Amino acid sequence: MGGGLDPVKAASRTLDLFEAFAEAGGPLSLTEISQRISVPISSCHGLIRTLQMRGYVYVLEERKRIYPTKRLFGIAQAIGRYDTALEQLSPIVTSLAKTTGETVVVGKVQGDIVIYLDVVPGSHTIRYTASAGDTFPTHSSALGKSMLSLLNDQALDAAIGKLKLIEFTDATITDPKAFKKDILAGRERGYFLTRGETVRDVMGISFPCRIGGEPYAIGVAGPTSRLKENFDNYLAAIKDAEAAIGELR
Repeated sequence: MGGGLDPVKAASRTLDLFEAFAEAGGPLSLTEISQRISVPISSCHGLIRTLQMRGYVYVLEERKRIYPTKRLFGIAQAIGRYDTALEQLSPIVTSLAKTTGETVVVGKVQGDIVIYLDVVPGSHTIRYTASAGDTFPTHSSALGKSMLSLLNDQALDAAIGKLKLIEFTDATITDPKAFKKDILAGRERGYFLTRGETVRDVMGISFPCRIGGEPYAIGVAGPTSRLKENFDNYLAAIKDAEAAIGELR
């Protein structure tokens, strides 16, 4: 990207750029890009020029506004076609979202964070909203607890010891012993919960699974009041989904 820019910084700026376009929902001028990603115009110009040469963005003659081409979209589609685990899980999580009406998420733990790999939005007007690629703290996520439960006790202790148990709400579990106890309780009952531990008034129910030997977690998330009211029905739907995934092995 020229100028000896730190590759990590260059990659971060590139991602910020595409996220800025997604947020804006339309073309942006160089000045607007500079303001949105907090990068000097001169640096933005070099970044845009590189992406233009690679076919990722184009410039509109009127007011010199810039917008991404569909090249990135095409690459993302090609990548998605080869994620066999998500392809296998897709009809199951879609069915779970339809049955419960709540948002269903597929994720994986990566150290201190859970990455959402797939999100099927709920059908309720008021619902939990998220997107594939969103990240959330492992320790305050039902998905995070689910995946940690797959570890043996020694590995679980080591994993908990590395986590930063930051308090996000007054419901967040920040004591390592209490956190392990919560995971063990979930392992015993066969599902895992988060009750406003990252975001107030949001509840999640999750379970872990393995596809081709690789661990994943699937969760249903929504307003706490509605999940509590429909808990038994949602849990039954979750158990059906878990059984369907078991048949994939």
